[in-house]
Amino acid sequence: MAISAQMVKELREMTGAGMLDSKKALEATNGDMDAAVEFLRKKGLAGAEKKAGRITAEGVVMTEISADKKTAVVVEVNSETDFVSKNEKFRSFVSNVTKQALKSESKDIDSFLSEKWDLDNSKTVKEELSSQISIIGENLTIRRKDKLNIDNGFIESYIHDKGRIGVLVAVESNVVNDELVKMAHNVAMQVASMRPKFLDDSEISDEFKNKEKEILLEEAKNQNPDKPENIIKGMVEGRFNKHLKEICLMNQVFIMAEDGKQLVSQYVKDVASKNNANAKIVKYLRFETGEGIEKKQEDFAAEVAKQMGN
Repeated sequence: MAISAQMVKELREMTGAGMLDSKKALEATNGDMDAAVEFLRKKGLAGAEKKAGRITAEGVVMTEISADKKTAVVVEVNSETDFVSKNEKFRSFVSNVTKQALKSESKDIDSFLSEKWDLDNSKTVKEELSSQISIIGENLTIRRKDKLNIDNGFIESYIHDKGRIGVLVAVESNVVNDELVKMAHNVAMQVASMRPKFLDDSEISDEFKNKEKEILLEEAKNQNPDKPENIIKGMVEGRFNKHLKEICLMNQVFIMAEDGKQLVSQYVKDVASKNNANAKIVKYLRFETGEGIEKKQEDFAAEVAKQMGN
């Protein structure tokens, strides 16, 4: 399979690896992107996953929470340019979309777009979107939405950088007061900042664990070819446990910890104890604007092609 400059560019953005290493990885895996990422990780040439932090698109993420704080929604709407994403007309439209999404029972974007627009039942959400495209003069997309519900407790949100990142955190609790809401808000900030993949290690499948250990083992062997097997295995266990702390929210070090050591789980437990509450984080949602969408960068792609001799 011919390896294009665009494929090399995409792999570089996903992993942070060098151009030539990315090209070699794609050649070795016949252009399979997932296999190429794994190839680079085993060689110790890539970070675990950098794609979310490197790929961007314009737009905004907004959240809306019901008055009783038991239902909440997070929505992402994309625009072509950063200029439009900051436009008040655009942001007002996204706010109205988010309010409607909170009440909507639709399970996917297509069914949501087919709903009657709450502010004008003579048209659908899709037709209102088309109208806004004409008014604003730029292509817009209602890309995704997700909802949280909780019976006993509450939901809190956090919006970072005027809508670049939106987070919802659901807290199961027999007590709801300002201190617990503040705790949930701080945890939502943690989610925005530290990008956990799981709530805790109970959510991680054995398949995921085994795959990660396999990758870490190959990486350790490549980096330490002269070390005995028992030392290598010890290194892998250490690296794996460290990795779990990075990807599991409750195992992460709390970013506001005064001692720099307190885990999120301990922070939640301490706040609950001080308020005589039986409280725990049960779920979170995190949207980052443009996550997984690649901006067009023809000039950069051309530069890569030139360096590759294509």
